[in-house]
Amino acid sequence: QVRLVESGGGLVQAGGSLRLSCAASGRTSSSLNMGWFRQAPGKEREFVAVIDWIAYSTIYTDPVKGRFTISRDNAKNTVYLQMNSLKPEDTAVYYCAADGRLTRPYNFNYWGQGTQVTVSS
Repeated sequence: QVRLVESGGGLVQAGGSLRLSCAASGRTSSSLNMGWFRQAPGKEREFVAVIDWIAYSTIYTDPVKGRFTISRDNAKNTVYLQMNSLKPEDTAVYYCAADGRLTRPYNFNYWGQGTQVTVSS
């Protein structure tokens, strides 16, 4: 029902910035909670940020607060993750997700293919 395609990943130096985009398609894509998750090699996928479909309220995991910003443009069916002051520990595959809870267990039903973010030290 919903398809998600991420873009914007790449290689940056520590302290740099990237903006990830996630284009969503589907009949209900504009009315779903949206989120970003990340997974480093050999580690479990972890929550990064979510944004609700009604008031655009946001929640972030503590390690990224003050550095990352999640936003959405419903007219374009797109969600963004602006990442500033990147650190090597931010290196991971970042996944866009749709149709889930704002708190754990998140239980998102739709996932993008992932985009690699690598931060060099």
